[in-house]
This record gives sequence, structure tokens and C-alpha cells, in this order.
Amino acid sequence: MTILCVRFQLPPPHEAALPGLLELLQEFTPVVEALPPDGALIDVRGAERYFGRGAVELASVIRVRSLALYGVDCMIGAGPGPMLARMALRDARPGVTRAVTEDGVREFLDAKPVAALPGVGTATARTLCEYGLDTLGRVAAAPLSTLQRLVGAKAGRELHDKANGIDRGRVVPNAVSHSLATERPFGRDELDPHRHRRALLSAAEEMGSRLRAVEKVCRSLTLTVRYADRSSTTRSRTLGEPTAHSADLTRTAYGLYEALGLQRARVRAIALRAEGLTPAEQASHQLTFDPVDEKARRIEEVADRARAKFGPRAVMPGALAA
Repeated sequence: MTILCVRFQLPPPHEAALPGLLELLQEFTPVVEALPPDGALIDVRGAERYFGRGAVELASVIRVRSLALYGVDCMIGAGPGPMLARMALRDARPGVTRAVTEDGVREFLDAKPVAALPGVGTATARTLCEYGLDTLGRVAAAPLSTLQRLVGAKAGRELHDKANGIDRGRVVPNAVSHSLATERPFGRDELDPHRHRRALLSAAEEMGSRLRAVEKVCRSLTLTVRYADRSSTTRSRTLGEPTAHSADLTRTAYGLYEALGLQRARVRAIALRAEGLTPAEQASHQLTFDPVDEKARRIEEVADRARAKFGPRAVMPGALAA
């Protein structure tokens, strides 16, 4: 085992603590790949030799130091490669590292549903299940030519390799990705879609304000809805043009939410993430003859100055004032 996938149990906003936690990981190895908002991949091959400890022992030390220095617990998966470490993380729990050894890869993968494999989406999983290939063990045993006929030549080969535990991924050192996130948890599991939309409006307003404060615009927006059973749904959408305009972010967030088609869903939290951040001065904006748009942007500037002077709740949409 040479790769650890770490997920910190971070409270929002995630970005406040993640950089420091990444520095903690870099004390063990410089090969650290950030996985915002709350995780990282680390290659500990050199650390195993340097410290004279195995990956599971190093994981225990990381957990203790994270708790001692930041008060943050974490879950850790360990495996021979990044893909297997990520999959092992799904079976991990705080205090116990889920480790997959090279000899145990086949046993670990065989019984898992095909949808558990990274890169296998809903449509691909449905196609494979229609032909009885519902577990990774059955996919691994299927002829390569059969898989290629079902999902395509390139995708079939990748699927065949991954189902057989062949993990060609590597850890690419990087910094925290250029993104911002905000989350709106509910005090109790919320069924009312009007309250869901109110939370979205609040999150989008905060997101826009934060982006403008750091003079950034985002290229895409990601919505994550967490449910009462601890499952979640994530959807992303690329914006028509990079923006930090709260109204544009709100419309996109509403569109993502409506596309989910939730009916009587017990929602525990709603989170938005702005991704692909770039300096606002480098972004282009489509000019318009609509005076309403120009007026809204000027009002936004005034509202930002008021919030900076009197606090974040000094100016807010009427729908959030009640």
C-alpha cells in the first residue's frame, strides 16, 4: 500500500482549515494532491522508507496530529493506487483506516456493484446490468471485446483494467484548487421545497459577495444536496460566461435544483461550490442594452460596500429578511 486518500471531517467553510491540513500532510511527503473541499491524496512510498512505518501506521499518526493540532478527525483509505485508495475510503470510518493490500485487491473488488467503480456513470452501469454485468467480479471476467462492444473501445478497455484492479493513476502534487464553497445545513431534515430554494438563494448571495470581495469570477457552479440517509446528489453546470453576479449564480443554482426533480425529499443540507475561479479583470462580459441588468449590478456594488462596513446581514434580498 503506497497511497492514502484522506477525508477530513471539516465544518463549513471548508477552505478555512484545508490549507493548514495539507501542510500537515506535506510534513510526511511532498507528493500531496488536494481534493477540495475536504480531502487529499498522498503518496507515502518515500515516507514508508524514511519513517520505517507502513501506510496504515502513517495514517494513524496523521489522524492523531490532525486531532491534536486542528481538532479535526478524518477518515482514511489506503491502497496500491489512487483509484483503490478512493474506493477504500468509502468503506472507512473515523478511527479505522480501510486498507486494501495488493494481494487483497481481487477480493475487495469482486463483490462491489459496477456503479462503485470511479468513472462508471448511471447510463454505463444500466447498460452493463442489462447484460448481467452487475458486479466488478463479473465485469473483470467478461471478455474485453464484449465490454468494448457495450461501452466503446476506449471506455471498455479502461473498464476492463479498473475492474481487474489495474490502477494507472498517480498522485499529482497541487495546491488547493481555485474554488469557493458555502453550505446551508437545516436544523432538521427539511421537506419544504420553498425552504430549499430559500437556502439556495442565501448560499448564492453569499457566494457572489465572497467572489466579488476577492475580485474573482467563476466558470461553473456545483450543487450538492445531502439527504437524511446520508446519501447525496451532486450536479454541475458551466455558466454562460464567467461571473460573480449574484443573480446569475442564483438562477443557475435554481436550475440545478429544479433539474433534480426532488419530490418529498428529506434534505439535510445544501451546498454550492463555485469552480474555475479567474481574476475578474481578465474575464469578458457580454454588453447589454438592458438597463435592468446594469442597475442590478450597480445596486450590488452599493450593497457590497454596505456589507463591508456594517456586516454581512446589512443588505439582503427581501425573501431572506423574514
